[in-house]
Amino acid sequence: MLDPSSSEEESDGIVEEESKEAMAPQAGSRISPSRTSESSGGLAPSSSRSSARPTSPSPSAVSEEKEDLEKLHREEEERKKKLQLYVFVMRCIAYPFNAKQPTDMARRQQKISKQQLQQTKDRFQAFLNGETQIVADEAFINAVQSYSEVFLKSDRVAKMVQSGGFSANDFREVFKRHIEKRVRSLPEIDGLSKETVLSSWMAKFDTIYRGDEDPRKAQQRMTASAASELILSKDQLYEMFQNILGIKKFEHQLLYQACQLDNLDEQAAQIRRELDGRLQMADQIARGGKFPKFVSKEMEAMYIEELKSSVNQLMANLESMPVSKGGEFKLQKLKRGHNTSIIDMGQEDENTLSKSDVVLSFTLEVVIMEVVGLKSLAPNRIVYCTMEVEGGEKLQTDQAEASKPTWGTQGDFTTTHPLPAVKVKLFTESTGVLALEDKELGRVVLHPTPNSPKQSELHKMTVTKACPDQDLKIKLAIRMDKPQNMKHCGYLWAFGKNVWKRWKKRFFVLVQVSQYTFAMCSYREKKSEPQELLQLDGYTVDYSDPQPGLDGGRAFFNAVKEGDTVIFASDDEQDRILWVQAMYRATGQSHKPVPPTQVQKLNSKGGASAQMDAPISQFSGLKDADRAQKHGMDEFISANPCSYDHASLFEMLQRLTLDHRLNDTFCCLGWFSPGQVFVLDEYCARNGVRGCHRHLCYLRDLLERAENGAIIDPTLLHYSFAFCASHVHGNRPDGLSTVKVDEKERFEDIKEKLRVILENHIVNFRYFFPFGRPEGALKATLSLLERVLMKDIVTPVPPEEVKGVIRKNLEQAAQLNYQRIKDYAKIEENVGRLVTPAKKLEETIRLAELVIEVLQQNQEHHAEAFAWWTDLMVEHAENFLALYAIDMDAALEIQSPESWDSFPLFQLLNDFLRTDYYLCNGKFHKHLQDLYAPLVVRYVDLMESSIAQSIHKGFERESWEPVNNGSGTSEDLFWKLDALQTFIRDLHWPEEEFAKHLENRIKLMSSNMIENCVKRTRMAFESKLTKSSKSTDFRISPSLCTMFNVMVDAKDQSAKLCAMEMGQEKQFHSQIDELIEESVKDMIQLLVAKFVAILEGVLAKISRYDEGTLFSSFLSFTVKAASKYVDVPKPGMDVADGYVTFMRHSQDMLREKVNEEVYIERLFDQWYTATMNLLGTWLTERMDQQLHVYQLKILIRITKKKYRDFRLQGVLDSTLNSKMYETVRNRLTVEEATASVREGGMQGISMKDSDEEDEED
Repeated sequence: MLDPSSSEEESDGIVEEESKEAMAPQAGSRISPSRTSESSGGLAPSSSRSSARPTSPSPSAVSEEKEDLEKLHREEEERKKKLQLYVFVMRCIAYPFNAKQPTDMARRQQKISKQQLQQTKDRFQAFLNGETQIVADEAFINAVQSYSEVFLKSDRVAKMVQSGGFSANDFREVFKRHIEKRVRSLPEIDGLSKETVLSSWMAKFDTIYRGDEDPRKAQQRMTASAASELILSKDQLYEMFQNILGIKKFEHQLLYQACQLDNLDEQAAQIRRELDGRLQMADQIARGGKFPKFVSKEMEAMYIEELKSSVNQLMANLESMPVSKGGEFKLQKLKRGHNTSIIDMGQEDENTLSKSDVVLSFTLEVVIMEVVGLKSLAPNRIVYCTMEVEGGEKLQTDQAEASKPTWGTQGDFTTTHPLPAVKVKLFTESTGVLALEDKELGRVVLHPTPNSPKQSELHKMTVTKACPDQDLKIKLAIRMDKPQNMKHCGYLWAFGKNVWKRWKKRFFVLVQVSQYTFAMCSYREKKSEPQELLQLDGYTVDYSDPQPGLDGGRAFFNAVKEGDTVIFASDDEQDRILWVQAMYRATGQSHKPVPPTQVQKLNSKGGASAQMDAPISQFSGLKDADRAQKHGMDEFISANPCSYDHASLFEMLQRLTLDHRLNDTFCCLGWFSPGQVFVLDEYCARNGVRGCHRHLCYLRDLLERAENGAIIDPTLLHYSFAFCASHVHGNRPDGLSTVKVDEKERFEDIKEKLRVILENHIVNFRYFFPFGRPEGALKATLSLLERVLMKDIVTPVPPEEVKGVIRKNLEQAAQLNYQRIKDYAKIEENVGRLVTPAKKLEETIRLAELVIEVLQQNQEHHAEAFAWWTDLMVEHAENFLALYAIDMDAALEIQSPESWDSFPLFQLLNDFLRTDYYLCNGKFHKHLQDLYAPLVVRYVDLMESSIAQSIHKGFERESWEPVNNGSGTSEDLFWKLDALQTFIRDLHWPEEEFAKHLENRIKLMSSNMIENCVKRTRMAFESKLTKSSKSTDFRISPSLCTMFNVMVDAKDQSAKLCAMEMGQEKQFHSQIDELIEESVKDMIQLLVAKFVAILEGVLAKISRYDEGTLFSSFLSFTVKAASKYVDVPKPGMDVADGYVTFMRHSQDMLREKVNEEVYIERLFDQWYTATMNLLGTWLTERMDQQLHVYQLKILIRITKKKYRDFRLQGVLDSTLNSKMYETVRNRLTVEEATASVREGGMQGISMKDSDEEDEED
């Protein structure tokens, strides 16, 4: 705000410049058409055209000129209206006595702009690109990635930001809610709580969001914005409403100075005049019968009472305002004197002031500067001064030499005397020995007033007889402060009927005892109580002509009341003007006194300036009024507020304030700032704007902004709507019982409009309240809709009716939401080309992902708001899915019967639906099952046929080469069975009976397939063995080991593929296990039989050496004969070595290639036992015969190697050292002993050696 004391020349210059550019013609001034044409952009004919041949203007040009003039006229009227409105607003700000700036309002956050949104996107993208120094783990990066894609890049967020409904706090809260589930699902880490992780992630989020900005600057900016949002100074409020109403700075300056807004007395007087005018207007309405149209005739009398009651309340509020800072002067509440219809005349005596009620307190500052004319004293004599206020303490200055009597000492005094006596004495120290007191040289007695000059002056002192200096003067400065409750003072001539009955000059003080009580008091010197007083209640002050017969006084004025007149006169014109102005403020009269014309001329010429006793600053109001009148502002200042339609003015003020609020930097959602609420409250109270009208206008403005895309808090709408509903139905929310017809009609219109808008918001709840923001707004919208549907404020609306409305809205919401995501999914489509079934299925899956995302967001962000109508949200979701089902069915119909690409769609939808408590096995879910159940059955049938064929063909072509854990065919079989079971399991079929059926079917199929595989493998094994050699040349081939491994793998796979959860269903598993065990047992037996047959072949060869046979004798003779001439090899060792080689190779091959240790041990046990039994049987058959030495050597070698090798292979000692082995070993030992004494001996082959080697091993 500009300084009110700025120079007139500067302001005039501003006015001239501004008026040339923008100001329309001033009110009350006359402007010629040519001037108007020039100012309106050159509508008057130009000089070049005037010299040409005159032509008649075309009708279009005339109409355009007329439209421009009308437009200028409308703009001028609008400007005048805003100026007048600003005057009323300024007075509310300058002297509020009803409202205060609220401190309990929720603090509004700074809104996010488009630029800030883009900046936030860039910062988060920079983090994801690794361009920042922020260290983060993969989980946090994934969370930020999801937040960026789902939230920051959402069109709904961009639209909300454009509407001004998002704040930085909203961005933070959405991220916090977004990560809470993620953090809760993370695995537990010792020493690191989930809360710590959450706090760490939020700190990183803040760092990313802030970017490179200095956090201290951001904090300072937030603090400053928060302060401006809470409490505003008067200057800030003036500036705000200048912007709201489009008032220029120089216009504010002129109005501020002319209205004397810095003069609290003037503002309080203005309020008293306004309230008095409102009471008179109420009386006029009562007398004239010009009532507004009410819903009931009986309300007319109540209306008058309400008007008077509201004014009484304002008077009481004004009365409670302290007169002075200390609030010392509080009496009982006094009402205006000339409104007898309200005041109880019986209390008149109680309201009369007494002299003791008027108490004044003055502060005096007495400064002694120097004494002039002190010549008679010696230069070195000591002098000093004393000062005192009559009846108070005495103060003394420092001592000074007579040659230089200067001090500059200040004394402070307090007195209750309006005309105090200040005594100052000059002393010199006595030099006499017997002198008891110092000698007084002179004194001066002064009677200062608050109007006395404040600067230092020389005063002639009254000297004593002891002082020869007769021309002794003292320089003093006396400042007497004016107390808060003294409005004016000075000397006046006065004469009245009841007081001041003699025409004489007295010292008068205008005292304010309370806000509504003023008194003119006359005082004598050195008296604290007034000699006489006149209570100004009911008096009217005005200028008057000189009264004949009264000698004294120059400028006359009077105070008039019924039956009484008091005449006053001052010694100069300016003093009279000041007195009349002060008393005009005190009386609260509606008539404004106007100085006589000659006085105005005298003042304008400066003729009275030499006579002014008061400081010139007291006349700044007069100068400002002249300047305001010069610039056309006088009509706005002097306008009677009671003559204006404040309802329409307030409607305009509130509308412009709301526009300003919605366009500021705060995310206000329609809520006014505390400063704006304060000014609007004060305006309504001061100017009698009805609360219902205020809230109806507010509702209408808010709904208009909401229709235009602004985000309005439904709680705010609820508050205003509840107020209006309560008023219209007679519940007196603001103490008013009267209800106007137009209020009721407007309320019904707004109620219907509000219902339509609320239903539209519910239909578009995903777009009006994206991601649950603003917080709680959707829930408040539903609550408000329920309130709007009520017929009155008492009877609740039936729940079914509310439910029906919300159900209808959610049905529309389902259609709208689905259409929007369908449009969104088709953004990248090429609509012009033919869509293939595969492309259609891909689009349907993409659409399903969007459908699931929408339903998940509804559950996460909006389910809480619909907590009372959960079943309706379930219906909404089913309707939403039903719309998708139409497109899904169409896409599936065109798919090939041989294509199984649609199963991922089922898995995607089913995985979401089965985890949703409300949608699981719902209408859409069952439709989905009905659609896919035949496909699943057909798929399983085809897979069964395919696997069976692959087994048959595979085993026919099987090479039995080892592949992983089995053969190629078995591996393919088990992989297919596992894939099929995994597929069925991943379907997570929701219907329990069908799921159980599928499981049984798959397990049974797996059991049959594995059984087939086992049987085919056993047959192949037997066939392979049958075709193989029976001599020691036989070798265990890898294919035989592979067959064993197939059995092993089949057993392992059967545990997984054939086992059922239910106990009785384990039969599949047990049956196949038994089959595998039997098959393995047969295979082992076949292989052992093969090993036995090979050993039988070896024994058959050495049987030729049996004692008593012809071949044995011939062979022995031939060998002996040949050995005489050549080195004949030991007969039988080749046979033994061949068998040992075969045995060891078979053991190694089985041990290396077969994967099951149990089967190997079982095979080795049976192999060892069977062959050892064979040896025992063979020896038993030859119990009566002596073994040939060659037989003995071969048997000893075979037995010794067999025992040792099988022992190394892990055959247990209990098996190795069987009775049969003992029998064989004993027989061979005995035979060895017998053979050793024969010719040739055993040639180093001995069972004993074998035993020693065994012991060494």
